[in-house]
Amino acid sequence: MNWQGWAEIALTLGLALALGWPLGIFMSRVWNGETTWLDPVVKPVERAFYAASGVDPRKSQTWLGYGASLIAFNLAGFLLLYAMLRMQGVLPLNPQGFSGVSPDLAFNTAVSFVTNTNWQSYGGETTMSHFTQMVGLTVQNFVSAATGAAIAAALARAFAGNRLIGIGNFWADLIRTTLYVLLPLSIVLAIALMGMGVVQSLQASVTATTLEGASQTISVAPTASQLAIKQLGINGGGIFNANSAHPFENPTPLSNLVTAVAINVLGWAAFFAFGRTAIARKDIRALATAAIVILAAGAAIIYVSEAQPAPALVAAGIENPVNMEGKETRFGLASSAAWAAQTTGASNGSVNGMLDSFSPLGGGMTMLLMMLGEILPGGVGSGIAIMVVMAVLAVFVAGLMVGRTPEYLGKKIEAREIQFAMVALLIVPLSTLGWAALTVAVPGGLASLFNPGAHGLSELLYAFTSATANNGSAFGGISANVPWWNGALGMAMLMGRFVPIVAVLAIAGSIAAKPKLAPSAGTLPTSGTLFVGLLIGIIIILGALQYFPALALGPVVEHFQVLEALAK
Repeated sequence: MNWQGWAEIALTLGLALALGWPLGIFMSRVWNGETTWLDPVVKPVERAFYAASGVDPRKSQTWLGYGASLIAFNLAGFLLLYAMLRMQGVLPLNPQGFSGVSPDLAFNTAVSFVTNTNWQSYGGETTMSHFTQMVGLTVQNFVSAATGAAIAAALARAFAGNRLIGIGNFWADLIRTTLYVLLPLSIVLAIALMGMGVVQSLQASVTATTLEGASQTISVAPTASQLAIKQLGINGGGIFNANSAHPFENPTPLSNLVTAVAINVLGWAAFFAFGRTAIARKDIRALATAAIVILAAGAAIIYVSEAQPAPALVAAGIENPVNMEGKETRFGLASSAAWAAQTTGASNGSVNGMLDSFSPLGGGMTMLLMMLGEILPGGVGSGIAIMVVMAVLAVFVAGLMVGRTPEYLGKKIEAREIQFAMVALLIVPLSTLGWAALTVAVPGGLASLFNPGAHGLSELLYAFTSATANNGSAFGGISANVPWWNGALGMAMLMGRFVPIVAVLAIAGSIAAKPKLAPSAGTLPTSGTLFVGLLIGIIIILGALQYFPALALGPVVEHFQVLEALAK
């Protein structure tokens, strides 16, 4: 550890947060249908989409109508992507000659990309054709991110409105977020990445001559275009199996910094867009403060943990051993720590190092950041939506303490909102721990684990945490491309994505119908340091404590085993 490492972590986290503010203002204008500087170019395309689909963007939907449209759209996307994966062998742009994937892998992959998870039970460069990558997976990277943004837009309108019936139009939110925000930013970033050396090719491979004179075949792909939306959309799935540790996807320290910042920038932008739309900028800045404090603490713990020498290096008598196992030497410890925290604090899941090789506490912290709810800042829109749910619970707890009906952003918080808030939050540990327990119990469930003991449990727990949290990262050491794991992980992704979405939309419908209240002497301030501390406490209690018994048997036990090995 050194000051340069700490400065690198601070720069990476700070740039994403700082750039998120102006992008959030622009995103809010898009959500609200206000005039933007892109209108002369994009507005005609937007109108064409409405005309072709028969959508009236001015027609507001109830939360049930909004939710039904969202589910129908995502179901159609799943079926189309599943069919594409199964028929890959007869579709164009397949220079590798890949055949269609198996039914269970097609189910897992289609669910993964539709839910914005991007869990990959396959090696991209050895399984998916260019057509599948571009037309199937990349398209879902756009629309799944736009779906998350739509949820936040609907919830923000609900808090801003006064006795509303509708919460907006899902189709308009989906189209506008895609056309005005995700697509232009992705085009700019893809061009910049190509300039930094990221591959963009429709060839199947290139042939290189090694230093020994042998011939080596190297896979190439249209990488830059997918990488841009993979990061900006907080998706995370890469074309190459090594993800952002692959030199064709992340060749230099500059590309590493740019893509690391891209992981979080639209997540933070959604925070600020929510604040502007809901007319509650100070209150949402408090939520962003709580999120960045927890994220920075997580990155610091990972950095300190990974800077400790590994027992094997100490036993070998190496002087000043540096624990670089699983990390790219061209990036180093600080960059790996910052990336690991950002990718798990957001529902991104991309990696520039192998998390399975991290120390028990370092790897355990990445798991814990996901368990906290993917709100640091989480996905595009979905992160701020769940953070607002956390804030609703915080004011409810405070209200119980002082005996008053709680309020948040000018709306009374009553039994209905709390019931749906608990559904949104409790489904995550239920799915994570439930599917992990079933996997331990079923025949063949443990056969996919390569490691025994505490580390094997950590691998299993991490997989279902990542799936339910719609993150997509993984510890290595799991052969997940088998029917049980593909099916179980797919179901965990569906539960972790759509149950909270429906619950949040139900909260939005209930909140929208209520009158907007002016603050009174008894209203709990939700923009100060006291509320930030209360919110952090609620997040930790609802996240860490629910998982503590499982974590104690995995990363915590393994950590003490490492300490024992160092003491010998």
